[in-house]
Amino acid sequence: MIELTEQQVQAIAAAGARPVVVLDPTTSTPYVLLRQDVYHRLRELDYDDSPWTDEEMELLAWEAGKTAGWEDMGDYDLYPEKR
Repeated sequence: MIELTEQQVQAIAAAGARPVVVLDPTTSTPYVLLRQDVYHRLRELDYDDSPWTDEEMELLAWEAGKTAGWEDMGDYDLYPEKR
């Protein structure tokens, strides 16, 4: 277990209910700190942090396209491609 410095404790207090993002200065990798009880609640919900399947990614792409108005873009398929 790592003990926090006073400066880190103050930063966590200032964040309130929001998660705190910390940065590894060696690798520039960001990490999110969660209170242990919040972490356990996530685990109890059967939180799935596995990589997305191709099917899930395709579904998300379709949903994003609908939001962007791409459903009505089918008319553009009738035009010849630019060369």
